[in-house]
Amino acid sequence: MPAPLRPLLIYVHGFQSSSQAEKAQETRSFLEKQGLSIDFAAPTLSNYPLESYRQLQVLIEQNQPRQMALMGSSMGGFTVTALAQHYGLPAVIINPAVRPYELMDSLLGHHTNPYTGVTFTLRDRHMEELQHMEVVEINHPSRLLVLLQTGDEVLDYQKAVEFYGACPQVVEEGGDHRFQNFEKHLPDVIKFLELAS
Repeated sequence: MPAPLRPLLIYVHGFQSSSQAEKAQETRSFLEKQGLSIDFAAPTLSNYPLESYRQLQVLIEQNQPRQMALMGSSMGGFTVTALAQHYGLPAVIINPAVRPYELMDSLLGHHTNPYTGVTFTLRDRHMEELQHMEVVEINHPSRLLVLLQTGDEVLDYQKAVEFYGACPQVVEEGGDHRFQNFEKHLPDVIKFLELAS
């Protein structure tokens, strides 16, 4: 009999980021140091919201029926919320963007991703894509763990507290958008996702 497939944890980075995001690296390092039998994927995604969502759909569907879980930060948290809802997966969401199309309207135009050097142009249609991706009501809130820090200088954490109100939440005073001392939460994160045997 072939050995059972190892669980897969997928990390989804935020806007203008990449697979080299700090929290992705900290998670990968934690899994390796603990010797956990969990595979980890942190793909560098498209800078366009719908394209990145479809890239993740392909990754998830290629790995069915193995056990999977999601983790996402900022814009990645928004995307993970949609994917978790669609595929019924557990997820951990860190300082997530709520209604990002309202925030990013001021970011329309040309950009260069500082991690990858890729140039791209955000247009009105990309804001419309975000609106179509949006989850209006979370079907299974117990599957989502939300980590927030009140010192987030980019996003209003209270919007996330409200939107994810039925989900388990950890709200820490202070901190910032990066989420300080994230690695200290990783044991509880992995336990919540029920990936370790």
